[in-house]
Amino acid sequence: MQSRNKFLDDMSQLMTNAMGVAQGAKAEAETAMRSFIDRWLADRDFVTREEFDAARAMAQKAREENAALEARIAALEDRIAALEAAPAKKKG
Repeated sequence: MQSRNKFLDDMSQLMTNAMGVAQGAKAEAETAMRSFIDRWLADRDFVTREEFDAARAMAQKAREENAALEARIAALEDRIAALEAAPAKKKG
């Protein structure tokens, strides 16, 4: 009976070691895959999320400034039209 317990102990130890090796291989594979993906993305000149967010914020600010300038130009055009129309009314 003691030899049987020894056999089970050895099998248990073997399985424990195999699981440790499998976990190590899994971690290595994940690290290698992440490294590969990082290199692949870097080679493709993709922008990072931070760069994208910064560009989006700049574009939003530019759109707001553009809208403000359009409103200002429209107001100035209205004033010019009113000034041009005023002398014509005085003459007529």
